[in-house]
Amino acid sequence: MQFSFSISELIEICTPIETIGTVHVSITGLASLKHAGPGDLSFLTAKRYRAAVADCNASVVLVPADFDGEPREDQVFLRVANPSRALGRICAQLDRLLWPRPEPGVHPSAVVHETARLGKDVIVGPLVVIEAGAAVGDRSWIEAGAFLGRAVMVGDDCRLGPGCRVLAECAIGNRCLLHPGVVIGSDGFGYDSSAKGHEKLPQVGTVTIGNDVEIGANSTIDRGRFAATSVGDGTKIDNLVQIGHNCVVGRHCILCSQVGLAGSTTLEDFVVAAGQVGFAGHLTVGSGSMLAGRTAIYSDHPAGSKLKGDPPLPLHQAQRVAALMKRLPELFGRVDDLERRALAES
Repeated sequence: MQFSFSISELIEICTPIETIGTVHVSITGLASLKHAGPGDLSFLTAKRYRAAVADCNASVVLVPADFDGEPREDQVFLRVANPSRALGRICAQLDRLLWPRPEPGVHPSAVVHETARLGKDVIVGPLVVIEAGAAVGDRSWIEAGAFLGRAVMVGDDCRLGPGCRVLAECAIGNRCLLHPGVVIGSDGFGYDSSAKGHEKLPQVGTVTIGNDVEIGANSTIDRGRFAATSVGDGTKIDNLVQIGHNCVVGRHCILCSQVGLAGSTTLEDFVVAAGQVGFAGHLTVGSGSMLAGRTAIYSDHPAGSKLKGDPPLPLHQAQRVAALMKRLPELFGRVDDLERRALAES
């Protein structure tokens, strides 16, 4: 990627608490403390990397407000309240430079039904299909190959990446970002099983996505059986996440890659599920709960739960069990030795 920021531009973007040092170069790269060189910008977030700043060759380093080191003659330190957030603001500027927004309009190869409604300054990319009765809000961007089914509603300032599929009757709020390959409103997985086989149960509900939701590449959200599968405002969903029919995901949840929600799972607000957490379905996890990677959830858990493992245990207990498991060979050896002694004495 090619870009260039002057020091003054970085200062304007980051609004540092303090600027230490002077250097007259353009910043043309981003790199870690270990790999940065002249012309690069780097950053310090975790305390364990503080010692690496002294050996860093970056021209500019974002450091936290309490960092007490001094830059070299060819460096500038920008003391900021939150280096990660400051870097995020820089990357947001980069995003606009590297992937500029096209001019509003409908590409000639797109197919837009005559009854579909497009708001002001909408961008409709190549080979997009928008079916009857669909509506796209102001300034939204529908990228190449996306599909909006019958009566789909997309809010203002949304961006739907290449190959997204939003199927009939589903609704997406304002300022949502759907990465490539997302499928909203796929058929819920419902069957009535008997000795004769599996009879399909039609899924005739919808999906409702709130405002400011981000959904990662190739994630899928199934439509409800007869009501709506829903995702609350501000929730962020990673790549390859599956949300089953009739699930309710609250506000500002975080679902990391390969999380799977079986049907009728309810996650209340601010739940965090790390990678590969699985939910058995027809259960509720309370607000603010945190679930460690690969945890299996089979039943309800109250607000504020911190769980790990399969079966899930309170986090501190699970960590203690993990530590004790390392000692099992030693403990079994001691038990065997005690048995041998007991038999010898008897």
